[in-house]
Formats: sequence, structure tokens, C-alpha cells
Amino acid sequence: MLILHDYLPSGNGYKVRLLLHQLGIPFRLVEHDVVAGATRRPEFLALSPVGKIPVLQLQDGTVLSESGAILCYLAVDSVIWPAERLERAQTLQWLFFEQYSHEPHIAVARFLRMAPDDPRQADLPRLLDRGHAALAIMEQHLTGRRYFVGERYGLADIALYAYTHVAPEGGFDLEPYPWIRAWLELVRSEPGHVPIDWRPN
Repeated sequence: MLILHDYLPSGNGYKVRLLLHQLGIPFRLVEHDVVAGATRRPEFLALSPVGKIPVLQLQDGTVLSESGAILCYLAVDSVIWPAERLERAQTLQWLFFEQYSHEPHIAVARFLRMAPDDPRQADLPRLLDRGHAALAIMEQHLTGRRYFVGERYGLADIALYAYTHVAPEGGFDLEPYPWIRAWLELVRSEPGHVPIDWRPN
């Protein structure tokens, strides 16, 4: 059985949990308290020197890190992975956007709201500004569309949904983004959708 090392509040981990559930792949969840420094301890670093969750252990003991890479590994040969070459590239384009232009601002702002003693509080105005810039790009792309790639639910939607649907917890008002809000509702209605705090049986 696959083993997922994760932290439930993490959107990066949630992407993987959501995809595993929607594909019907059984896995065992091992939780690590990131805030308490669990991923910086020697035993975790021996598993994954990157020191971040999520980490997926395969049946043969091989370890995969980085949420985007894990998503691609799990999705290949499934209905979630695009069959068409350009759509595969467009999916990767949005995965890279999420990790470079979206997650570093929206996710970190959310974390700082949950950790008021964190010394990076002064960064919040900049994070909010850049997070709204990412949301504006998403809104523009979604205008007239239902999903991010190929007009069907896919990996790009999973990756971007994870932190976008909890963006208000970081101080982001989604009211100015009607297409994003409509897309969030579509993703929530997908078969097998589970909330961010869901645990496997």
C-alpha cells in the first residue's frame, strides 16, 4: 500500500489526498506536525532530505516528493491525465504557475494568519498583493471556461483548487472573482471530492 506523509492543513498535501481519493487508490496516511518542526527531524530527513510534505512512499520503498511530481505520477494512465500532447503541456504549465506564482503568496499568507507570532507578519501586504495578481490571472483564464485545461476536470484544477478554496483564510476576498467562485463550485461537485481535513479510513 502507498504511504503518504502529510500534514492535514497543507494544501500541497491535500492535492495528493484529493487525487488519491478520486482515483480510488488506497493509501495509509502518516501525519507530521509541520508547525512543531516534525519535518526537520533526522528521521524525516532520512526519508526525504527536502524536509517538506507531502512525501509519497511507493510499495517498493521508493520515495517521491514535490506535490506536482506526485500528482503526475499518480495521474498517468488515468482519466485525469490528458491524452493530448498540448493539453499535457498546458496542465504542466498550470502546475508550475501554482507552485511559482500562486502557492508562495496565497499559502504563506494563510499560514501567517494562523501563526500570528511568526516574524514574517510584515510580509502580509506584499503577499496579498501578489496573491491577488495570481488570482486575477486565473480569473482572466477562466472567463468563459469551466475548467483550466481542455474544458474538463484535471490535474490543473486539483493543483489550483487546493489553496484557492481556502484563500479567504489568508485574507483574500474572492468576491471580485466570479469565474473563480463558479469554478470552485464545479470542483466541489466532482465525484469523489473530499474536504481538506479528510482522512482515509
